[in-house]
Amino acid sequence: MARSDVPETGRHFDLVADEHARTAIAKLAGVIDMPRLEASFDVTRHGRDGLHVVGDVSATVGQICGVTLEPIENEIDEPVDLVFLPAPTGAPAEQDEIEVPLEDEPEVLVGDGVDLGAIATEFVVLGVDPYPRKPGVVFEPSAGGDDSAHPFAVLAALKGKKAHGEG
Repeated sequence: MARSDVPETGRHFDLVADEHARTAIAKLAGVIDMPRLEASFDVTRHGRDGLHVVGDVSATVGQICGVTLEPIENEIDEPVDLVFLPAPTGAPAEQDEIEVPLEDEPEVLVGDGVDLGAIATEFVVLGVDPYPRKPGVVFEPSAGGDDSAHPFAVLAALKGKKAHGEG
């Protein structure tokens, strides 16, 4: 969407991803499937040359529970608030250190516009829970009383045998 497509009063966009796009994005996000992906954006002009994108991205994703290993569905709802400005002119000066700005830096316009589909994809991928769990399921580690279950128990036994001259 080019900057020239946005009137002074702004423009609203509702996006709904088709099955082909959802399948590709699900693969990129590392989820089993993505039965729903929608985005709603209000795009306004920002200053003379920029754009401001506000809205939200929502999706339903199929994942595997990290505790029970059963398939589950999770909902994603990510707010979006981004400012896009043209790339600064001139080459950036070389720096030995990286400075972390106190405020979020604006995104760079690609050509003279923004790709709302790419924004939706980025935010849905960021919203995927890397450790999904079924509601109410709690991971409980095994009881710690049995020393033979300790990951280094075999090494400790070998060390004991060697100390007693059995090796």
